[in-house]
Amino acid sequence: MDDQANIRIALIEDSPRYRATMERFIRHSPRLELVASFGQAAPALEAARRAVEADGKPKWDVVLMDIEMPGINGIEATRRLKQLCPQLKVLVLTVFEASETILQAICAGADGYLLKRARAGEVSGAIRAVIGGGAPLTPRVARSLLDVVRMQRPHDSGQSAQPTRLELTEREQQVLRGLVEGLSYQQVADTLGIGLGTVRKHITAIYRKLHVHSAAEAVSRALREQIL
Repeated sequence: MDDQANIRIALIEDSPRYRATMERFIRHSPRLELVASFGQAAPALEAARRAVEADGKPKWDVVLMDIEMPGINGIEATRRLKQLCPQLKVLVLTVFEASETILQAICAGADGYLLKRARAGEVSGAIRAVIGGGAPLTPRVARSLLDVVRMQRPHDSGQSAQPTRLELTEREQQVLRGLVEGLSYQQVADTLGIGLGTVRKHITAIYRKLHVHSAAEAVSRALREQIL
């Protein structure tokens, strides 16, 4: 999207108090534009479906998604939104920090995962990061994800599992390491001293080789299979 354009936000949150807080935050944040707010996932999914049918894409750039809601929960809503519109960014914003919940959300297609205790600056930074191709995870969430990944690794007579061998080039490994660290595409480019277009080419190759479709999925597989 245009670097100067507002980032269009849809908020899906069942708590009226927290929803009102987030609405005020978005309205007073530079370059963030609140275009829709829902108390449940079902009407949001219907709105997205109608927009895709009419224009081929939703009217939102990023969805801020709660997890526990009446009816369709946030993980299932994320899965359906990603099926409907894969390029739509979904940033989970929830109180749940259980490792399995985090992994389920990422596997459903979430592009990032923040806890509701995150500061305003962290939330706005995460929104910009997902637009830039990053996979923002708060430090506590990242640790929880790493813990569940470690527990899922096979144990063979007390020996560590062998890393998965994939034909990633040295530069692709460097780019993937940047994603694991939560960097945006631009931040990866700046860190490695290469162009943004070059980073995007490496990302495309990484996704193809890892058989994934998002930065969050790439991060999850890199940790789970000890690729780096």
